[in-house]
Amino acid sequence: MKKYLAFFLKGFGVGAANVIPGVSGGTVALITGIFERLVEAIKSFDLKAIKLLFKGEFKTFAEHTDLLFLLSVFGGAVISIFSLAKLLGWLFISYPVYIWAFFFGLILASVYYVGKTISQFKLSVILTFIIGTAIAVYISLLDPAPENASVWYLVLCGVVAIVSMILPGLSGSFVLILMGNYQLIMIDAVSTLNLSVLIPVAIGAGIGLPAFSHVLSWIFKKFKNQTLSLLAGFILGSLGILWPWKKPIFLTDKNGIEIVKASGKPIIKTYERFIPSEINTEVMLAFLLLILGILSVWLLEKVASKNKPEDHSQVEEY
Repeated sequence: MKKYLAFFLKGFGVGAANVIPGVSGGTVALITGIFERLVEAIKSFDLKAIKLLFKGEFKTFAEHTDLLFLLSVFGGAVISIFSLAKLLGWLFISYPVYIWAFFFGLILASVYYVGKTISQFKLSVILTFIIGTAIAVYISLLDPAPENASVWYLVLCGVVAIVSMILPGLSGSFVLILMGNYQLIMIDAVSTLNLSVLIPVAIGAGIGLPAFSHVLSWIFKKFKNQTLSLLAGFILGSLGILWPWKKPIFLTDKNGIEIVKASGKPIIKTYERFIPSEINTEVMLAFLLLILGILSVWLLEKVASKNKPEDHSQVEEY
């Protein structure tokens, strides 16, 4: 029971990360030592699993799919997303610099801890790191699309976002920002339980998650060091998204008038980043929170490393 509580708490961390633009739930899964097992468990929902389910062989089905592990992780993630959506929405409005500084520290430390898992450094590993960094920087500079609440677009958002959410270094929430639907899905719909938005997104996620897990599992097994290096590059390249000091630039029409959503809020197109001109209380507090973010990842990695031998033995049982 204790180990499944640990999986639940790790899932809670994954869910919290997925609510935050620029922070990857896959990174948290990787640091806490559950990433590979998570991908393998998702991948196990195949034809054999369907046959076992329809035959009523529920115990075998649960063992084949690592079901208790998945329920623990996804239970923690879902509860985290729904409980933190309103809080994070308020924090980003009230204390944006402090929140971004804390997450900047989290991701900065993540680069080191993901890089630590690479067992061999060679030319291909270095090249994939550079490529991953370049891709993430390019993505971070893209302008977001306008909000789109059509059913098929919401399904597409679900597919793309869930793939991004389990891929370390690539933030599902940030992808939703680029697609124009972050506010609609992660803040408005989650906070108000708007099923007309959440159900199409869930359908897309249900399609995208098992399909992508097979691809990711194969790549991870065949090119593990290169994959980890690419992911570390993704994480490093995404740091620009999290820079604490930035001014929003709003989307405007051809006449220069700000475009607003149905809620009356203007749509953020991108951000203008800047370096503070003086060291004041805000800068000092932000720096302390940045350090706290780094220490949080260090503590998370320490706790996770103690559980890894137990996790590994659990995988072998299946």
